[in-house]
Amino acid sequence: MNYHETASLLKIIADPSRLEILDLLSCDELCGYDLLEHFEFSQPTLSHHMKVLVNSNFVTKRKDGNKVMYELNHEVMHNIENQLQLINSASEDCACQTMKKGVC
Repeated sequence: MNYHETASLLKIIADPSRLEILDLLSCDELCGYDLLEHFEFSQPTLSHHMKVLVNSNFVTKRKDGNKVMYELNHEVMHNIENQLQLINSASEDCACQTMKKGVC
């Protein structure tokens, strides 16, 4: 994952409602109705947030009869966590390993 990809994903979860949705889904899958009952916004607003989260692979969805079930994609969250950990440490993959030093 490069810096542009990481930044794009972080922008998506920078929205407080989306971040809260991810937190709610971290324990178990939930149907859209359960999510809607938790928030004080309209069904179209929830649908918008869920579409963004599904399209960016943060969340997966499946039909269960007439319900849509949503589940956190833990792999995407782990990838972001790993990328941030790389940024927060000096490793072989760190950008500081490729920069010229002693120019100043």
